[in-house]
Amino acid sequence: MTLPLSSAPGAGLPQPRLPSPWTLSAFWFGTAFMWLLLLLILMPAEVVRFVGDADKGKYLGLLGGIGAIVALVLPPIIGNYSDRIGKRLPLIRLGLIVNLAGLAVMGYAAAAMGGLAGFWVYVIGFLLVQFGNNYATAPYSALVPELVPTEQRGRYSGVMGMLQAGGQLLGGVGALVIGLLKLPDVLSYGLIAGVLLISALITLRGVPETQIKPNPEARAQRPSIAQLFAYQPFLWVFVTRALFALGQYSVQPFLQFYAGDVLKQANPGTATSILLMAIIAASIVTALIGGRVSDRIGRKPVIYLAGTIMAVMAIALLFAPNFYVAVGIALVFGLGFGAFSSVDWALGSDAMPSSSSYARDMGIWHVAFVGPQLIETPQGALLDWGNHQGGNLGYSLVFGIAAACFVLGVLLVRNVPETVRAVRSKAVT
Repeated sequence: MTLPLSSAPGAGLPQPRLPSPWTLSAFWFGTAFMWLLLLLILMPAEVVRFVGDADKGKYLGLLGGIGAIVALVLPPIIGNYSDRIGKRLPLIRLGLIVNLAGLAVMGYAAAAMGGLAGFWVYVIGFLLVQFGNNYATAPYSALVPELVPTEQRGRYSGVMGMLQAGGQLLGGVGALVIGLLKLPDVLSYGLIAGVLLISALITLRGVPETQIKPNPEARAQRPSIAQLFAYQPFLWVFVTRALFALGQYSVQPFLQFYAGDVLKQANPGTATSILLMAIIAASIVTALIGGRVSDRIGRKPVIYLAGTIMAVMAIALLFAPNFYVAVGIALVFGLGFGAFSSVDWALGSDAMPSSSSYARDMGIWHVAFVGPQLIETPQGALLDWGNHQGGNLGYSLVFGIAAACFVLGVLLVRNVPETVRAVRSKAVT
C-alpha cells in the first residue's frame, strides 16, 4: 500500500533546534518514577487499608482496570487532537497540572480518609492521575519522530529507555527508604509530585514547540485507521510490540507469588523487590548502548539478540535452584530487556507512515503496550489451575507463554523494514 509518506521530521517546514536526548526524555524519567511507586508500592498498601485483606484483590483489580481503560482509550484521542491543532507543549502542560491535582487527591484520601468512602475518593484521584498523565504523554510521544532525524533515533531511544529505567530504580530505592524510615505515605505522593514536576519542567523548558501548522489539506491526506494498519511497517511494529508486552505481563504480576512458592522465600515482597531492582539495574547498562548500536547496524539485530535473551531467561527462572541464582538470571534478563527498550521507541518512530498524524499514530501504537496488561486476569486463572494440578505446573505454563511470546516477537520483527540502513545507504550514494 502507498501512503503520503513524509517521515522526515517537520518535512517542508522550518526545522526547530534539536534538543539533547536527556532534555527530550526527562519527563519519561518522572513518569516512570511515578508509576513504579503507585502501582507496585502505594496502591496495593492503600487498598488493604481502605477495604481490608478479604477484598483487597477485587478492589485492587477494579482500580487497575479503571486505569487501564483510560490508558487504552485516551492517547489516540488526544494525539489526534494534538495533530489537528498543531500543538504539543500546551497539552503537555495541561496534562501535567491535572496529573499533579490527582496526586494531591490521592494523598489526601490516603492521609485523611478510610473505609469505602476513602477508597472512592482515592479512585477519583487515580482517575485524574491517569487522565492527566495520558493527556500529557500522548502529544509528548510524538516529539521523537517529529524532531529527531531517523539516523539518530536509536541514540535518543536509548537515552529514553535508560531514563525510564533510572526513574523506576529511583522509585524502588525511594520505596525502600520510606519503608525503612516508616514515613507517612502522604509524603510519597509529595515526593512523586516533586520528581514529576522537575522532570517535566526540564523537558518543557528545553524542547521547542514543533513547527506544525494546522493544514486542512494535510489533514485530508492523513491515513485512516484502516490505512494505518494496512501499512506493513506499522502493522508489524504494532504486533511485535504487543507480543513483547504480552511476554512481560505474563510474568511480572506473578513474581511475588513465584518468589514465595518456587523460591521459598520467607519474605516474598522483599525478594520480588530485589529481583525487580536487578532487572532494572541491568537494563540501564544496555539501554544506552543498544540504541547507539542500532543507529549503526540497524534496529532488528538488537531486537533479535534482546528477545532471545529474554526468552531463554524466562524459562531459566523455572529451573533456578535458589534465590541467588534467580537474581543472576534476573540480571541477564535485564540486559536483554534494556537492549529491547533502547530500540523499541526508535523502531516505532521509524514505522510512522505520515508526519501529519504522529501523535495519533504513536498513541495507537502505545495501545500495543497497554492492552496486553489486561492479560493478567486470564493468566492468573491459568496459574491457579496449573498449580492445583501439582508440581508448580502453573508457573511452567505462564513462564512458557512468556518465552513463546518473546520468540514469536523476534521471528515476526523480521517483517519490519530496516529504515536506518535505507537512510544510511542513501547518504552514501
